[in-house]
Amino acid sequence: MTDIQAQEAGIAAKRQEFYDRIGGQNLTPLWLSLAELVTPEPRSNCRPASWRFADIRAAMMEAGGLITAKEAERRVLVLENPGLRGQSKITTDLYAGVQLVLPGEVAPAHRHTQTALRFVLEGKGAYTAVDGERTLMNEGDFIITPPMTWHDHGNESDAPIFWLDGLDIPLVQFLDASFAEHLGQDEQPVTRPLGDSDARFGANLLPVDHRPRGGTSPVFNYPYERTREALERMRQAAEWDPCHGLKMRYSNPVTGGHAMNTIGTFVQLLPKGFSTAAYRATDATVFAPIEGRGRSIIGDDFVVEWGKRDIFVVPSWKSVRHEAAEDSVLFSFSDRPVQEALHLWREDRGNA
Repeated sequence: MTDIQAQEAGIAAKRQEFYDRIGGQNLTPLWLSLAELVTPEPRSNCRPASWRFADIRAAMMEAGGLITAKEAERRVLVLENPGLRGQSKITTDLYAGVQLVLPGEVAPAHRHTQTALRFVLEGKGAYTAVDGERTLMNEGDFIITPPMTWHDHGNESDAPIFWLDGLDIPLVQFLDASFAEHLGQDEQPVTRPLGDSDARFGANLLPVDHRPRGGTSPVFNYPYERTREALERMRQAAEWDPCHGLKMRYSNPVTGGHAMNTIGTFVQLLPKGFSTAAYRATDATVFAPIEGRGRSIIGDDFVVEWGKRDIFVVPSWKSVRHEAAEDSVLFSFSDRPVQEALHLWREDRGNA
């Protein structure tokens, strides 16, 4: 060993002895981890992933024969990101699952601090009740459960109903702010007529003395029939964004902001033959086509061949390109409202 090597070995030993000693005081040197903590670009264990609805549906129907909605409280299969297995996450701060309610079943009433969205994948005529008001659930509807609101789900139709659940569970866990309660009965009392919230807040009108509470939209069902009609009318203008086709966000009619505080929700129309330009943003995004067929290329080489009701996820800062083989409508959700509120959200449309 040369003198220089011996000197370097001596310095390394002294440093290690120092690190070991201060470790007993719950101290650690930043200079050993700074490069991993403050990265030049987003770095995540979240991976591109996709799920076929046909596979999910088969597994859900099997689960329906094994456990009732009441026994399970919520009969859901969690969509776990392959890079985040065991954590009940589809992205680093969002949860997703597919829920099944069979004819005649009720998923019992409870409430929690987590905000939830429901996007109906298959079925019609079932209901969800939120704080004393029921709304019917039909394919393509986007339904909100605000934080700490009583909610239950029931199926009075003659066919099973499936929907995509999206919740901010990982975010609320990270903040140590989770609370939950059970009502103690399957169904909450219905105190408002069907369509009450839509009449009060969904017709470009507001009650004269309305005072906003929180930031979640007071409209909790955005019917797909109305959404689809709007997209079709806007198609006539032929104003296609190269990265998105025709993309809209669901909004809170009181504030004009996102429909939920922690989860942004979007819908986009891609006409047959349309191919988007590469796009990436810091909000990892979950997609669920409700019409059409096509494919999406995520990053350099992850290709998703998708059809109606399939689900896929694009991680933060991974580019995505969509190619529509048919007229297609894609629902999506992400944590964009949180990033925007913290001034962290960034996109790359090829000019970053």
